[in-house]
Amino acid sequence: MVMEQDRPFNAHADPIANALDLTPNSAPTIAASKPVAVIKDDAHTEKDIQYARENLYHLAERGRDALDAILDVAQQSQHPRAYEVVGQLIKTLTDTNEKIVDLQSKAKDILSEPKDAAKKVTNNLFVGTNSELTKLLGGNAREQLKIK
Repeated sequence: MVMEQDRPFNAHADPIANALDLTPNSAPTIAASKPVAVIKDDAHTEKDIQYARENLYHLAERGRDALDAILDVAQQSQHPRAYEVVGQLIKTLTDTNEKIVDLQSKAKDILSEPKDAAKKVTNNLFVGTNSELTKLLGGNAREQLKIK
């Protein structure tokens, strides 16, 4: 083992290489990758929503088939664990149905109105005094009334 006083002076900037008495390799060059462009297209969004909807419908149908089969097993065996599995499967199917409804409402929100669109305000309510309203409007509302 090489002791600290026996080691020749290493002027490496890498403390790990100094501690292991190694000569560090030159730093590997890493090629800069191009940023990935995210495509925000309604066609892709509709396709993704349709795909998720089809998957949820498929899971619901398969779950219904599994429920029928496990219910037959539970009735034939009269075992409490089989009925427990039936209850869990019913809950899972209910959750899947709720996800289908949630997906429908989310799809409606995503596809119906652009997020950047300004919302139209039909009724405004100002709570304050007349002088505060005058200051808010620029302070010269009374002068404009006198001119007209």
